[in-house]
Amino acid sequence: MIHYHGTPITPRSKLLSMAGKHFCVSFADKRDGDWCLTHGQSVMWDNGAFTAFTKGKKTDWKGYYEWLEARLSHPHWAIVPDVIDGEPQDNLDLISQWPHPKEYSAVVWHMAEPLNHLLHLIDLGFGKVCFGSSGEYWQIGSSQWERRADQAWNALTKRGYKTWVHMLRGLSLGGDRWPFASADSANVARHHNELNMCPERMARRIDAVQCPAKWTVKETQKEFFGMVVNE
Repeated sequence: MIHYHGTPITPRSKLLSMAGKHFCVSFADKRDGDWCLTHGQSVMWDNGAFTAFTKGKKTDWKGYYEWLEARLSHPHWAIVPDVIDGEPQDNLDLISQWPHPKEYSAVVWHMAEPLNHLLHLIDLGFGKVCFGSSGEYWQIGSSQWERRADQAWNALTKRGYKTWVHMLRGLSLGGDRWPFASADSANVARHHNELNMCPERMARRIDAVQCPAKWTVKETQKEFFGMVVNE
């Protein structure tokens, strides 16, 4: 699993110690973006939808498209705009407007959306798909969330997909049972100062914990009784 560490990381002297890491830079606060592009292994460009959603703000999608123009090339990639707690069609409409190459791009499946929508997103041919916690699955690691993650991985595996799956806000899942190819978190950025810890040391510990390479189909409780929710 590739571990993307969220920014901004302050003060700047602390960010300098993180050179060589993988970074997540949000359009909602892009102050460290150019430094990360120069000194990081790779950068995941986040569309800022989560921040906008939690603060009740709108996102300037045109500005986001333009911001990415000089920043998208391998190994860097960006998240296609999405509507948190919207309808699947809301997100499909945004996907249809995306101006950048699919190989540098990731679409978002919100976990409260139907499983068949997840499969449809993969059929669109983007380089990556992200799992985003939403609805009753907002809390990562809750019993509902875990059951939904199991259902999603079952659906992918049964269909035979070998897709790069990224878990948004999911670095805490390192070492758990789901085979995410990558995940991001702002844990280091938010807590290194209050813990009085070196951010690079914190990141090194996180980076050392990996997810399994494969998923084995499991029966969830609701599937066992013949009930599959949101398919």
